[in-house]
Amino acid sequence: MSLLQDLNWRYATKKMNGESVPQEKVDYILEAARLAPTSSGLQPFKVIEITSPELKAKIQPIAFGQSQIVDASHLLVFAAYDEYTKERVDSVFIQQELERALPKGFADDYKNNLFSSFQQKTKDEHFEHSARQAYIGFGLSIAAAAEQKVDATPMEGFNNAQLDELLGLPAQGLKSVTILALGYRDTENDWLVSMKKVRIAKQDFVIQLN
Repeated sequence: MSLLQDLNWRYATKKMNGESVPQEKVDYILEAARLAPTSSGLQPFKVIEITSPELKAKIQPIAFGQSQIVDASHLLVFAAYDEYTKERVDSVFIQQELERALPKGFADDYKNNLFSSFQQKTKDEHFEHSARQAYIGFGLSIAAAAEQKVDATPMEGFNNAQLDELLGLPAQGLKSVTILALGYRDTENDWLVSMKKVRIAKQDFVIQLN
């Protein structure tokens, strides 16, 4: 199937049946997130993979009681850097130099200019930037799930501060951005499963400047 067919197949599943998703499919989805493009190749986010029923039960009230939290096979929490530190920026370019067999300091001018631009921004602006990068990986994960015929529910409806505290993210310099619940649709109880996919018409969506 083509990507467009996969995207037409998928929908934001409202009720999952509790069936487990094979780990190899989850790994494929995670790899799509890892391979996602990010600004300057910084990859300023992590993905927390959750399968523990006990932990999912603790997350459910934080996510306003949404059933997908506990009915999903896996929860993927996308968490972005709370700020860009010199160590974090340096580590990216050190890895690139090592793996590409480049001379030490090859990208120092670019790296230093990049970090200098971050120093002129607030910590909140750092997080806004890193969160946007996390959303790129998030979007590719949704597409990869559709390709694997795994249902996925993108979720922003949760208390970020409470989830961060539960998962110990502040100690890691991370803040939660969004959740992707992975599982399989409950065709008997999901009111949305047979509904027509509705999107803005192409002529109203694309602005062409010729």
